[in-house]
Amino acid sequence: MMTRAQHSVLDRDTGPDLPSARSAGTSRRRWLVPLFVVLLLAQMAFAMVSTAVQQTPTIDEPVYVGTAADYLHEHSVRYNPEHPPLGKLVIAVGVAVADPHVDAAFTGDQGQLGRHLLYESGNDPWRLMLWARLPVIVLTLLFGLVVFAFARDLAGPAAGVAALALYAFSPDVVAHGSLATLDVPAAGFLLTSVWLLWRARRRPRLYVPLAGVALGAALATKMSAVPAVPVLLVLAAVSVWCADGRERRRRLVRAAAGAAVVALAAVAVVWAVYLAVDPRLRWTPQQQVPAVHGLRGLVVDLMPFPEAYRDGMRIQFGLENYPWQGFLFGRLYTGSLWYYLPAALLVKTPLGMLALWAAGAVVVTAVRRLRPAAPYLLVPSGVLLVVAMDGSRNFGTRYAVFLPMFLAVAAGCVLAVRRRWVPVATGVLVLFVAVSSLRTYPSYLPYSNEAFGGPAKTHLRLHDSNVDWGQDLGRLADRLRERYRGERIWLVYKGSGVPSFYGIDAADPRAAPLDEVRGVLVVSDSAAAKATGRLRQLIDSSRPVDDVGHSITIYRR
Repeated sequence: MMTRAQHSVLDRDTGPDLPSARSAGTSRRRWLVPLFVVLLLAQMAFAMVSTAVQQTPTIDEPVYVGTAADYLHEHSVRYNPEHPPLGKLVIAVGVAVADPHVDAAFTGDQGQLGRHLLYESGNDPWRLMLWARLPVIVLTLLFGLVVFAFARDLAGPAAGVAALALYAFSPDVVAHGSLATLDVPAAGFLLTSVWLLWRARRRPRLYVPLAGVALGAALATKMSAVPAVPVLLVLAAVSVWCADGRERRRRLVRAAAGAAVVALAAVAVVWAVYLAVDPRLRWTPQQQVPAVHGLRGLVVDLMPFPEAYRDGMRIQFGLENYPWQGFLFGRLYTGSLWYYLPAALLVKTPLGMLALWAAGAVVVTAVRRLRPAAPYLLVPSGVLLVVAMDGSRNFGTRYAVFLPMFLAVAAGCVLAVRRRWVPVATGVLVLFVAVSSLRTYPSYLPYSNEAFGGPAKTHLRLHDSNVDWGQDLGRLADRLRERYRGERIWLVYKGSGVPSFYGIDAADPRAAPLDEVRGVLVVSDSAAAKATGRLRQLIDSSRPVDDVGHSITIYRR
């Protein structure tokens, strides 16, 4: 037996080691969070870059890339006025590195501009498109850090990691974050503004102006951010009100001043972006600008933005009046359906993500300490969703790509619930999302969840940027060389690529008598979804034998 003195010596010898062990364990756990962040962003970067390398230009990209090149060489906002310049200036960073040859004598419209730059000016479209997409990919990764930081601020590091995992494995975010388009940048800037407004509840002098800058960046990227402005101004006032402990009247004045600072900073950013393109602000519209009357016209007239911005808004309202065709669950229709976006999101969102979104929305409204964050996460995204649902262009979930960002943050907050089963259930659902997302690689655009048959079945229910946006023309060329060499090819391609550039020698079957169309019939799934008349007859009398990227179907006729 040990004496009391021996016990005392043992205590002295072993006592100091216990804090060291705890310290080492804490240090290891502290490194786990940055490690998870790096791993999640690294896999997202790999998915986006490797996808960008393989995809041919989608329908919208050549317009943006051509406009970006025009910004660099002509310093004019004459092309693509319906979208403000910032997103295209981001794309211009990559275009500047690629340094393509630009034909200064070109006089066509914005649709012809991109085609001329990519295919008719001696440039390599593969190289140019990759460089144009890389700045958007980098920006998408940075927005992932915003998602992580926002959720961590609300519910701790584990919540931040869970939110980032949902963001990094979101098929919609990966798909559109790897393209030289504007949807992800606009949504990411809005999320950044909301996160900074949340932080302004403690340090308004620092974060309120920064939130205004981020809001201005969103407005200077895409005009779909405009409906969020009143919401964010109210949130700015709320944040300053919560940060100020003074008497009521002074708090009201300071809250109003906070909203004014956000508004002024946002307006200044929009002006600065237009001035960065053309310091003289020259503006002569190359296309007809429709007249906008009523409340919409009054709002446009009162906007404190450059005339080019206001004309861009008028063009957008004009596009909303166009009788677009939509396709949902096998139904081809003209006009819009108010439930189109919710239905499309139900198809194209991983099932585990849907469950965590719903749980997150409940948690941030039900848990007392998280309740103040509910207006920041749910109101802006809700308002934007309602406005998008009212739009006439039922072209894809990209119009609601802000949801995987805002609701990922809310979903991470599920871990604030102190129940033993919550981390396990959350981990299982996140893993389910990851597996579902990785299984669709590299065909993220046509993703649909397991309840709707996966990406191979998406074309039966949706069209356009949900499935086939012209991205697989290069893959089609490879498939035809591998399996159908020497056969007669008939092609109906919906996209901005030029088939002949990729070595596809094909004829249009719609221009030939039905009995002469024999051999291999290739039809983009977006064209097949809207097929009528001659094309519908050709498809119905042919046998599907192959598909390319779940976006183009090959028939034998």
